[in-house]
Amino acid sequence: MVTVESCHGNGTMMPTAELDTPTMTRKLIVVGAGPVGCLAAMSFAKMGWSVEIYEARPDMRLPSSRAAAQQRSINLAISSRGIAAMQAIDPAAASRFLDNVIPMRGRMIHNSNGNLDSQPYDRDGQCINSIDRALLNQGLLDEALALRSVRAFFHHKVVSIDFDGRVISVLDANAGEQVEKRFDLCIGADGSYSVVRRQLMRVVRMDFGQEYIPDDYIELKIPPGRDDHDKPTFLLDPNHLHIWPRHSFMLIALPNRDKSFTCTLFAPTTEFEKLLHADQILSWFRTQFPDALEFIGTDGLLNSFQRNPRNPLVSIKVCTLILTSYFIVFFPGPQAKPYHYKDRAIILGDAAHAMVPFYGQGLNCGLEDVRVLTALLHEAGVDPATVRDPDVFDRRLSEALCRYSESRHEDLVAINDLAMDNYAEMRHSVTTPGHKLKRMVDSVLFSLTCRTPVTLATLGVFPSGVTFLPERPRGWLPLYTMVTFRPDISYSRAKRKAAEQADVMAMVGSVALGVVVSVGVGWIALFYRRRRSYWQ
Repeated sequence: MVTVESCHGNGTMMPTAELDTPTMTRKLIVVGAGPVGCLAAMSFAKMGWSVEIYEARPDMRLPSSRAAAQQRSINLAISSRGIAAMQAIDPAAASRFLDNVIPMRGRMIHNSNGNLDSQPYDRDGQCINSIDRALLNQGLLDEALALRSVRAFFHHKVVSIDFDGRVISVLDANAGEQVEKRFDLCIGADGSYSVVRRQLMRVVRMDFGQEYIPDDYIELKIPPGRDDHDKPTFLLDPNHLHIWPRHSFMLIALPNRDKSFTCTLFAPTTEFEKLLHADQILSWFRTQFPDALEFIGTDGLLNSFQRNPRNPLVSIKVCTLILTSYFIVFFPGPQAKPYHYKDRAIILGDAAHAMVPFYGQGLNCGLEDVRVLTALLHEAGVDPATVRDPDVFDRRLSEALCRYSESRHEDLVAINDLAMDNYAEMRHSVTTPGHKLKRMVDSVLFSLTCRTPVTLATLGVFPSGVTFLPERPRGWLPLYTMVTFRPDISYSRAKRKAAEQADVMAMVGSVALGVVVSVGVGWIALFYRRRRSYWQ
């Protein structure tokens, strides 16, 4: 007997009938209904799995949920990696989402003197795309639930997971009771404070690093303006990501479809603690961001500070090998980097690698997790369309999950580190002459060594079984281009290549400096020799 459940208006699944139809596919349980969890549900459903999504929060499509999300959400910038991941799973859905984005072709730097400096992201005009977090998440959830084999349960909080027994215990907040569900595979996509990750740490040796940086953020808003015909219009150029860098803190603004901008102020906690009263807030903004204050408005600024929470910024690395030398001495042999457990569970997205938002890769990396895992499952020949004993070990599935852990670890650590490094660049380096010189050199060498543009269109949809470009990327490639616009290059390879290019640039700079100094010394020596001979 199998219970069939249907989705009612609030998104909660309710039992409607019992049928004598045997389950012919294995069951995937996805914990977390965010973008990564929804894309994972879509991917497995299209491969033939039966999928259930469990989410502790209420249905995000309800008006009350949307209002709460707007108070704590950083706007999303989806770029080539995230788009490539969606295209690999469902090209039609990816196209629909791209109809709702606003392309941002570069950074617009607002200097402290009020001057503007446009810095394009890419030589070939590629852009990152601003999209409302709620719009993307709700759209992916709708796409997932449109598939017959996907069901979603809201107000269902995971209490515990028995991975060996393949049973998950969930508290149904609507009914006030705890239920147990069997599964063949569990995916944890439940965010930075993942319950699935905590449960996995009970059964695998998983090193775990969590770091709060000494900065917080708060959401602000630039409302739409009005044009000569009294229609809504953007008060700033909508095709840029606007940045007000102020050395130790910064303000950013991303455009929305309703002609407004979502702004985020990032600053040290000690700086926020000085902004307790209205006069302190207004005085600080008039000093640091006078042009932004003009767009936000004094009432809007004070309302945002009063209404919106101040949130911390956390960086999470799973499986970083702490005390490596100790383990090598006392536990010889290769050290595991498990994001998975046997053939039964795996964590994706922020559950595995929460990062600070300064490279705009948190979402993109999470969606890419799904694409990489899907490719490895296809390559391993995992077949869900079989009646299986839940106690039977699936060697192919286990090998695919193991390959994911082994191959993905270095990439996740790399992008986590790059995201942290990019904060210093955004809040300070973008205004320095050295940064501008480096960008110019990068651009010249890029143009000289890579004449043929490589874009998402030329790469095409990633076929099943393909993760990243197997060959070493050729030519001189700026780090931002590799990270943001080249989903065929893994994060770790991009980081290594950028380091190699930096070494080359440093060596060339040293040689050039040596030549300049030598020439200068030679001219000085010649000058003094001639002067000496003249007086003699």
